[in-house]
Amino acid sequence: MHNDETHNTRRTQPGPVPRPTRPPEPAGVPPRPTTPPSVLPPASSASQPPHPRSPVADWLDEPRPAAEPGIWRHGYRQPKAARQEQRLAPVTIVGFFVPLAAGLLVWSLWRHGSIPYQWAVLKLLTPDGWWWAGTTSPKGYRGAEAMTVADGVFFAILVYAMARLGSWRDIVRHVVTRRPQPARALIAALGALIALSFVFPKAFGVGWDALPVQDPLFSLIVLITGSYDVFASVLLTDTLYALITLLVLWPFARIGGWWSFARQKLAASERAKAEGPTQTAAERRPSLWPELREAGQHQAADLLTTEVHTGRMNDVDCARVGHMWTMARAQARLSSFTDTVLREAGAAWTHPSGARDLPGRTARHDLLAGQVRLGQWVAGERTPLAYGGAGAALAPDTLGTSLLAVGPSGSGKTRHLIRPVVESLGLQALAGQCAVVALCAAGTPLGPDSGFDVVVRLGDPASVHDLDPYADSDDPDEAAAFLAEGLAGDLDTVSGQRAVTALAQLLGPFKAVHRRFPALPELRELLEGDPSALDALRVALAADEHTVMRRELDARLRQAGSAGDPGPILADRIALLVRPAFAEFFGAGAGSARPFSLRAVAHHPLRVRIDVPDRGHEEASRIITRLVLAQFGAVATAGERDHFVCLVLDDATGAVTAESVRRMQRLRSRNAGVVLALRTVGDVPEALHGPLYAAVGCRMAFSGVTTWDGGRFAEAWGTQWVETRDVARHTVFADQPMTRAIHALRKLVTGKAVTTEAVTVRQVERERWSASELAHAVPAGHAVLSLTSVRGEHAPPLLVDLRA
Repeated sequence: MHNDETHNTRRTQPGPVPRPTRPPEPAGVPPRPTTPPSVLPPASSASQPPHPRSPVADWLDEPRPAAEPGIWRHGYRQPKAARQEQRLAPVTIVGFFVPLAAGLLVWSLWRHGSIPYQWAVLKLLTPDGWWWAGTTSPKGYRGAEAMTVADGVFFAILVYAMARLGSWRDIVRHVVTRRPQPARALIAALGALIALSFVFPKAFGVGWDALPVQDPLFSLIVLITGSYDVFASVLLTDTLYALITLLVLWPFARIGGWWSFARQKLAASERAKAEGPTQTAAERRPSLWPELREAGQHQAADLLTTEVHTGRMNDVDCARVGHMWTMARAQARLSSFTDTVLREAGAAWTHPSGARDLPGRTARHDLLAGQVRLGQWVAGERTPLAYGGAGAALAPDTLGTSLLAVGPSGSGKTRHLIRPVVESLGLQALAGQCAVVALCAAGTPLGPDSGFDVVVRLGDPASVHDLDPYADSDDPDEAAAFLAEGLAGDLDTVSGQRAVTALAQLLGPFKAVHRRFPALPELRELLEGDPSALDALRVALAADEHTVMRRELDARLRQAGSAGDPGPILADRIALLVRPAFAEFFGAGAGSARPFSLRAVAHHPLRVRIDVPDRGHEEASRIITRLVLAQFGAVATAGERDHFVCLVLDDATGAVTAESVRRMQRLRSRNAGVVLALRTVGDVPEALHGPLYAAVGCRMAFSGVTTWDGGRFAEAWGTQWVETRDVARHTVFADQPMTRAIHALRKLVTGKAVTTEAVTVRQVERERWSASELAHAVPAGHAVLSLTSVRGEHAPPLLVDLRA
C-alpha cells in the first residue's frame, strides 16, 4: 500500500499479506489516462462534468441527510407529519369561531346603539356641556369625537377578550409559528397586509369600512389639543400614520419571527462576503470533489472527477480516497495526497491485497455512510414516524457498542445479519477504514475465500494460515490471561485468577529459557507435572539471571497436586486442542502454515476468517471461540489506531465469560465492537445474562425465540408510558313509561339494549415488547432490533422486515 506517511504500519507476523506493486484494473473499465502531472490540462470549471455521468457518480451525488440511528441514509427523505397529526382538534376550531361570532355580534350591536346604557360610562367621564341635557346626543364636535374614541377603546377591549377567551393562540401556532423560515415570516407578512387593508382600506383600494383604529387616534388628539388645526402639519400626520402602521405590524413581526430571521440573513450575508463567492448546488456535487477544490487541489479534483464519470472508480475507490483525504487534511499533508492522486488516480492507496471490490455482494451497501441495509422498518403504532417504511441499517457507529442477536436455527441470523455485516466490514476494510475478524463453523456461507486476506481453517491440513494462541504477545501474564479465559473461562470450579497464575508461572520461565512461548503440547506436559519436562526447565534456569523465574517455577511445583490446583483441568482442556485433527496447528506443527496473530488487525485493515470444525470437536471449537474473543478484547483495547475493528461470532455458544463481558464494555471507547449470535440465551451462564445485555448497546431478537429468551429482551428494553382508553357500557333503565316504551321499541328493532358509554383515558407503564409478543407476534423473516450509537443516541426496539 502506498501510504505516503499517512499510515504507521509495522510487521506483526511472519509472512504478511502480499503487497502487489500495481492493482489490476477492474474488468470492463477503459484504461486510465497516463498523462504525467506536468502536462495535465488546467483546472476547468466543475459545473459541468467532462464525461457522461456514471452510476458511481449518481451514487455519490445521492443525498444522505442526517437521520436517526439505524435508518438507511442513502436517498432517505424526511417523512412529512401525518395528516392526523397536522389537523387541529375540533374543540380548537370551535374555540376560534365561537368567540369570533360572538364578538362580531356584540360589535354589530354596539355600532347600532342597541346595547343598554351604552354611553352611560362615557357621559359620566366627560363634561356635561358636551351633551344635550337628558340625552346621549353630542352637543358639539367634542361629544362626537369622544364617541369615536369610545368606539376605538371598546373595539380594542373586544378584540383582546376574543383573543383571550378563544383558541387564537393555538390557531396562530398551528398556522404560523410552527413553520420553518422563511414560510413563517411570509405567512405573517400576508396576515399583516390583510390587517393593514382593514385599517387603511382606501390606501389598498378596497370598499369595506375601516376598523376603528385610525379615527379614534385622530379624535383623541383633537380632544387633547382642542382644535383641528393641528392636522395642518404634514409631519405630524405622517408620523401618526407611521405609528399606526408600526402598531399593527408589531404583533405580526413577533409571530413571524422577523427580527431573528433578519439577523440570520445578515449573518449569512456577512459570512458569504468573508468566505468569498459561494458555489452553486451543481458545483457542490460530491462527484466533483468540491472539498478538494475548496482546498486549492484543482488538479487532483479534476483527475478524480474524470475517473468517477468515466467509470474507472467504484464505490470502494471513492470511499478510500475520501478517507485518505480526511486523514491528509487532519495531518496537514495535502501535497503528499495530491502527488499520490496525480500518480495513481483512482487506484491510489489500494488495499495491500490489490483488491478494489469483493468477489460478490449479497446486500446493499453505502460506503460513504458506512452502512449496510438489513431490511425495512415496519410501520405501525410502535414505530416512530421517522422510521416507518425507512430502510434498517447498521454502521460502525452502532456496531461500536456491540450487538447481541438471538434466534433459533433457521431464523436467518447468518443470512440476514452475519453475512451482510461481514461483507460491509470487508468493503470498509478495502477502503482502509476497518478491520474485521469473522469466526464461524467450516462451511458457513460468509463469502468466498478470495473475499478475505487471511483464512485460518483450523483442523484442515490444507490451511495456509495457523492461529497464534498467544496473539504475538511478549508478556507472559497477558498470554496467560488469554489462555486461562479460553481454556477454563466457562468453568465455575476453576478460579480464573488461579488459572492465570498457574499458566504465568510456566510461561514466564519457559520464555526466559527458549525465547518463545511453549507450543500447546509442551504446555500440556508442564501443566500435567511431567517430571522430565519440569526438571529440564529448572536446570535451564540455574543461572543467576533467572532467579525470579526460578522462583516462579518453584511456586508452581509447590502448588502441583494440591486440592485447588488448576493444572490438571487446564491440561485436560489443552488435550482437546492437541488432538490429531489439530496436530499441525497452534504452533505445534512443522508444516508450511504461517501463524496468524490477531494483533495484526489492530494495525492493518485486514479481512480475516477463522473456520472451526463444524462437527466432532464441539468442545474444542468453543475453546477456540473463547480464546479468540479473549485475544480480541485485549488487542482491541490496547494502543491507538484510526480504523474500526470488529469481531463477528456466527455462533457464540459457550464463548461469553465474565471477563469477556467486562472487556466488551471497554470496546465502545476504543473504536471496536463485537457481534455475538446465539441460538438461545441459555447458551450463556445464567449469572451473565444481565451483565451481557447491559454490556451490549444493540440487541436483536429474531422470529421464533422462546418466551424465556423473550423475557430477557423485555427486561433489557424496559417499559414506556402509553395512553389507554377503557370503555364501559352501562344499560340505561328508564323511569317514565313513555321512555321505557321507546327503549323497548328500539331494542325490538335493533336487538340491542339502550346503553351509555363511559370512556376512561389513563397513562400506564407497559413493556415495550413483552416476552409473549416476542415469542408469538414476530412474523417469520422479521426481527425486533434496538440500537445505540457510540454517541449515545438510541433507537427503540422496532420490528424489522429482513426480507424487504
